[in-house]
Amino acid sequence: MKDSLVKRIWLFYYEGFKSMTLGKTLWIIILIKLFIMFLILKPFFFKNELRSFSTTDEKAGHVINNLIEEN
Repeated sequence: MKDSLVKRIWLFYYEGFKSMTLGKTLWIIILIKLFIMFLILKPFFFKNELRSFSTTDEKAGHVINNLIEEN
């Protein structure tokens, strides 16, 4: 019986990554960079202004006002 499509895709990528040497190192570097960007830098440089609004309509109004404002 044929394997399912999901299983064949999983095995394709699993076998490909298993035989990598340099690629594993590059993927580790990519994952470390993503970790640094999203979990460490994001809270310091991107403040959450929408947290101060309680309803979705207030948040939408704030976003619309900031999009159409000319600086």
